[in-house]
Amino acid sequence: MGVVGVSRRLVRRTLWCPPRPCPAGIAWSASRSSPRTWPPWGCLTSSPALPSEDGVQPELITIAFPTGSLSPFTSRSSSPEVASIQHHGSHAHTTKEYQRTCDVDTDGTSVAKLTQYCPSVFARNDTSGLNFQNSKSPQGLVGLRNLGNTCFMNSILQCLSNTPDLRDYCLRNTHRTDLNNNCRAKAALMEEFAKLTQTLWTSVSSEAISPSDFKTQIQRYAPKFVGYNQQDAQEFLRFLLDGLHNEVNRVTVRPRLPAEDIDHLSDNEKGKKMWNKYLEREDSKVVDLFVGQLKSSLTCSECGYCSTVFDPFWDLSLPIAKKGSGEVSLTDCMRFFTKEDVLDGDEKPTCCRCKARRKCTKKFTIQKFPQILVLHLKRFSENRIRTSKLSTYVNFPLKELDMREFASENSMNAVYNLYAVSNHSGNTLGGHYTAYCRNPALGEWYSYNDSRVSPMSSSQVRSSDAYVLFYELASSSHSRL
Repeated sequence: MGVVGVSRRLVRRTLWCPPRPCPAGIAWSASRSSPRTWPPWGCLTSSPALPSEDGVQPELITIAFPTGSLSPFTSRSSSPEVASIQHHGSHAHTTKEYQRTCDVDTDGTSVAKLTQYCPSVFARNDTSGLNFQNSKSPQGLVGLRNLGNTCFMNSILQCLSNTPDLRDYCLRNTHRTDLNNNCRAKAALMEEFAKLTQTLWTSVSSEAISPSDFKTQIQRYAPKFVGYNQQDAQEFLRFLLDGLHNEVNRVTVRPRLPAEDIDHLSDNEKGKKMWNKYLEREDSKVVDLFVGQLKSSLTCSECGYCSTVFDPFWDLSLPIAKKGSGEVSLTDCMRFFTKEDVLDGDEKPTCCRCKARRKCTKKFTIQKFPQILVLHLKRFSENRIRTSKLSTYVNFPLKELDMREFASENSMNAVYNLYAVSNHSGNTLGGHYTAYCRNPALGEWYSYNDSRVSPMSSSQVRSSDAYVLFYELASSSHSRL
């Protein structure tokens, strides 16, 4: 489905290619081409305890994993037995004892059944479907049970559940009209995601629910998530959005797109042409929300020839800038990501005009801004010996993130408001994911720590644990200052 995420290192090798549509899967494969050593996530010793049947909270959960390095690009078929999840406290139970099946019926007459299920939440509206104005229910303030080291999944699910347009897409069952006929038998991931979202927003109880049915489907789509190993939340987000998009892609038969000579067009015209070609193959509600377009410019220092390539992106992976003094800001990270680089020596590309390898300068800009901008702070770095985590505090704005500085051309629609953060605390040997989300119905911030949901102040949102940031265009009808 094109470029799933963008980092400075991964895109470099594609810059000198002539402008062309990005075939599905090419860039995704490229982002996995380099073997990496990722944190050996085993032995999580600081995970929230699962409640027992009588409500007693054990103090500690120790999860034993197979030893060795865990790569986010390599699935591990082996998983610890349920019995290896040991609760140190007054009670001990297996994971299955904590699972509660989501009981919202979403088949057939879904809107009527949802209204019947929780009439105080949903009022039938002939023009907009469902609304929440008169609700006295938890309205998205429901936690997700930890099934055994699934905090990475819970964190991302809560962030997506608080994405207003995606939430409404599920609550109104609009996704059913978009289900790809060719994938209808394989649309279980979208159905379970929608069902889970509906339960989070229609539950009349604040009791945490189990995402076990959803986990079953994401494991079928991406086998690397089988078992109880800790995973990377940002990578899980990529896989999940990819799976949801594939099942609701409005393009049922992807056409073969012939190569076109567009060198005579202006950069703006090239960008629009490439974007339209992308939509001819990849067009869904998920794309509508999360996909933008990146412009890569490469200029030959010898003849001045400038080559431009336009690629779709689902998120931006930002290196954390280093400063001798003073705090690091999100803008500093964006400037580091988009700064002009000189390619010389072994990195010299071949100039199409000179027909020889030349010293060049490379520059990234954003050609098209997405409605939802996902920014990934690259906190994990690796060398030949070990993987380490950067705990640098990055100051990011909650309101009015102005991205116009990084636009390819003047853009009046590039100001964003933060609405969710996926956090990672701990280190490469053991850690825990949580989420901070601004409830779109209430406009207040809440902390989601697996099964526990609690109100929080907006002043607490920024921390050195921030890992994946979710921003929404300020011009969106749901975005609030």
